[in-house]
Amino acid sequence: MTRALTQRQAELLTRLEALFLTEGFGHLTLDDIAGRLHCSKSTLYALAGSKEQLAVRVVGRYFKGAAERIEKRIAGLNDVRKRIGSYLAGAAEELSKASVAFIADVSDFPPTRATYERNARAAAERIKSFIQDGVELHVFREVHATLFAEMAGLLIESIQTGVLTKRAGVSDAEAFTALGELLLDGLQRTGAGQKESDA
Repeated sequence: MTRALTQRQAELLTRLEALFLTEGFGHLTLDDIAGRLHCSKSTLYALAGSKEQLAVRVVGRYFKGAAERIEKRIAGLNDVRKRIGSYLAGAAEELSKASVAFIADVSDFPPTRATYERNARAAAERIKSFIQDGVELHVFREVHATLFAEMAGLLIESIQTGVLTKRAGVSDAEAFTALGELLLDGLQRTGAGQKESDA
């Protein structure tokens, strides 16, 4: 069982997360980190047994915190369309905190990449649940929710890794806004023919 963090350790992890998000972690040694945080290496070893384990811990903390903040953001939103839009906006906001160097280091180190991939899969599962809710409530047309969610998950991963944003020449926030529009327009229940008949 993991021991509870002291206040000092919690503060160090917060500062460490901010450092990693800004600069990445691949180039930093434990000596570098201790110097930046004005603490001893033994203090860092109390958090993790090595720099690699420290990276895994901090990356996991970042993604866990991001997921919790996004869930808080959508809590109480009954309109499933707003829920999807707000969820993706929250993801964009959280990712805007991460530098290109951080994302590259996370992707290059297998244990942190595994955390990253779990996060993308969890995001796809959440979107899938929103789509299923929308179909059941007759807000969205009947669709293959799993397929839509997997496609959204692949796009989220492409945004997170910078592949899509680099190719399209847009920011993460713009990419997530476009993904929201793509999803919501694709799920729209009322077709063009129905709109004309309703006019």
